[in-house]
Formats: sequence, C-alpha cells, structure tokens
Amino acid sequence: MSNSQILKLFFLQYMFLVLRLPRLGFCAETDTITSNLVIKDPDTISSQGNVFKLGFFSPDNTTKNRYFGVFYSVSESTVIWVANRNNPIPDSSGSITISRNGNIVLMNGKGETVWSSNVTTSSLNASAQLLSTGNLVLRENSSGRTLWESFGYPSNAFLPSLRLTDNINTGHKVVLSSWKSPTDPEVGSFTTGLQALKVPQIFTWNGNRPHWRSGPWNGKILIGVQAMYSVYLEGFTLENDTSGIFYFTAPEGKFLMRITLSSTGSLVKTLWNRQTQNWDITWSAPRNECEVYGTCGPFGSCNPLNSPICSCLRGFEPKNSEKWGRGIWTSGCVRRKPLLCDRNNNTGGGGKEDGFLRLPFMKVPDFPEQGPSGPVEECRSLCSRNCSCIAYAHVTNLGCMFWSQDLIDIQQFSGAGEDLYIRLPSSELGTYSSVVFDNLPFNV
Repeated sequence: MSNSQILKLFFLQYMFLVLRLPRLGFCAETDTITSNLVIKDPDTISSQGNVFKLGFFSPDNTTKNRYFGVFYSVSESTVIWVANRNNPIPDSSGSITISRNGNIVLMNGKGETVWSSNVTTSSLNASAQLLSTGNLVLRENSSGRTLWESFGYPSNAFLPSLRLTDNINTGHKVVLSSWKSPTDPEVGSFTTGLQALKVPQIFTWNGNRPHWRSGPWNGKILIGVQAMYSVYLEGFTLENDTSGIFYFTAPEGKFLMRITLSSTGSLVKTLWNRQTQNWDITWSAPRNECEVYGTCGPFGSCNPLNSPICSCLRGFEPKNSEKWGRGIWTSGCVRRKPLLCDRNNNTGGGGKEDGFLRLPFMKVPDFPEQGPSGPVEECRSLCSRNCSCIAYAHVTNLGCMFWSQDLIDIQQFSGAGEDLYIRLPSSELGTYSSVVFDNLPFNV
C-alpha cells in the first residue's frame, strides 16, 4: 500500500470518528442574530454582560421536545421567554436565523417554519439583538427602528424593564401567560396583567374569571398587596402616557429578579442568591385562600387568622346559611335591614339617616370609582348624599374612592391596609358612632 493510500485511509478513519462524536455546541461571541448567522441546536448566544442566553432547551429530561427561548446564564433551567411554546421541535434539528423578509425565523430539520416574529416589513436588512435586560429585539439596521421585541409578547416571567400594559382606547394588553405545567411551556390557563379602567389594578385571571387582585395603585404601592407596605417590594412603578396606555414596570437593580406566573396561577417573586447559587422566594400571591379572588362572596370579608376564615360584614348575614355552614362562602352575604335610602325610594317615608361604619386594616373591594382628592370628610359628605354609594375610602395619594356595586374581594389585614367605610342603617350602628372601635368591624 502506497503512502498516499495510507494517508487517505487514516484521514477517512479520523473523519469517521469526528462525525461520531456528540456535538457539544458553542456560545457565539455575539449578542446578535443576522441573516449571515444561523444558530443551530445546541448553539447559544449571550447578552452583553452574560446575564442571559438565547438558545435551545428541553424543559426536563423526560422529553425530546426542543424549544427556543431566553434563559438566565447562571441557571439555564430558569427560562424567561419561549418562542415556540405551542409548537415544539421533536428533535435537535432546529435552527434560527433572520429570513429574507427581515423576520426572526425558527425552522426544524426539514426547513419548515416552526415559529416566526411575523412582522410585516419591507426591510431586507434586519438583525435581532439579545439585550442585557433579557429582551430580544428585532431592528431595522439602517434606521435602528424596532420592528418586534419579545417583551411585547411575554411568556410567564416578569422582569425589570418589561412592561405590562393596558391600552384603554383599543383594549390591547401585554400580559403574562402561564405554562400548561411546570415542564410544558404550552400556554396555560392563567394570565396576569394590568386592568387600568377607572382605577389601575393588577389581576391574575383563570380564563376570563378573576383569580387574584392587587388592589388599586396609589402612586407608590398596590394597596391590596400587604407585603408592599414593607420595603422589599418597593421600586415598582405604574405610569400612563398621553395616548391612554398604562404601564406597570420595575427598574433594573443590583440583584437578578423575576416574578413568575406558575401553572397553578401563583405569582412568585424570586431573587438570585449568589452565595447559595439558588433562587430565593421573597413574595408570592395568592398565599392563602383569603387572597383568592372573591372567596367570601359579596359583602363577606376574609381573615386567614380566623376560623372560619369568612365572616359577613356588620349588618349583613349569609345569603345561603346552609352552604355558609359547610364552608362554601362564595354566595356571600345580604343586608339584614334595608337602608333608609332604599326605604325612601320605595315608600317616600322618612326616618333616621343612614350612617357609616369604619372597618380598619382592609383590602378595599373591587370595582372602585375614583373621586376627588379632598379630605376624608369630603368623601363622607359626597357618599352620604348619593343613595347609590354604599361605601367609601380615603386613600393616601388617591383621595376619595367610592363603591356602588356589591362589595367583593374584601380582606382584613393585620397592621396594614386602608379604612373602609360601609353604609348601614342607623339601627345597625347601635350605640356606636359612624367611626367605630377597631375590634367591632364584623358579625360574630
């Protein structure tokens, strides 16, 4: 055998061994996808500062399904955004690049499009950059104009600089959507977003039904989140622009922070602990049955320290005593005696004026209506002159708030919260004035 034949045989054996080796992948020295760069599974790119990575992953070791998304460099199992969450690739043949029409395109091994940014653009020269915030942004190269961004289509994670929005003119919202299960990124049953109509609040919905409510924003905190009265949930902001779009966001900080909407509808805030190399849970909601929306029904109040946890507001009684006795409280409570306003409207008769009972340390009910920013006496005066007003509150930085619908999703806090004044007939106030002692807010 000649020397050339030996060398040829050696080369073929070498190439055979190389091709048999598993592909370990690489991390490209760039944070940008271009039309000239194809990212193939398991390749990744990293953001500036190496906080986030963009690449392929499997949620667990029991499936071959592959997804393309953004995850933390310190914890690659901590995924914050998924592109093809409803359409996994069944193997490791996936690749992603910028298409001829300027879109981000994810393809399987057959060259079929699995997911696309799907923006209508005539730009033939675009690129996608993974920012240090975790936002994947598609831009037109010539003008720098943003064509699309992943923060406009979140998965289940809220990050600093991400905006939950509500356009009160068009109804368009940017919301979080839960995974179907802890190991399945498919869109689940729960969403979390901003409801800005009348008084801005954050909601988690189960389908179309409210599951959890933050209470109104007072300019500094969400007053229905008891933990926000302490320091470790500070820093969030809620703003609106002149076009009617409301934004809820948080600034970038010294620590890695995320709020995740779980597959069971819980919001979980975590901080990265550099010493333990784990995520520490600092807050979650709902934490108990009282924080689930409407647990005690209309005119019922919830206190997790009581047994049973639900009680009717003073002057009210269970609407369905049999269900109430079995711990099924969602039907709520009804008035024991009609208000003078109601009696006068029906009979035209007189009587002693209705009064107001103060309930301290409360999570105020849903469906608030914004009033003037005057003192609490003005709130009382305005409510007392309006028979449809059944409760009011005076909230710091918000002023007067009024309620004309059933009072629902009420909770009694311990040492925090707002004073809620509910309208009662004079006979229900008994010997107490309209501002009662703190230990007498509810029925026994």
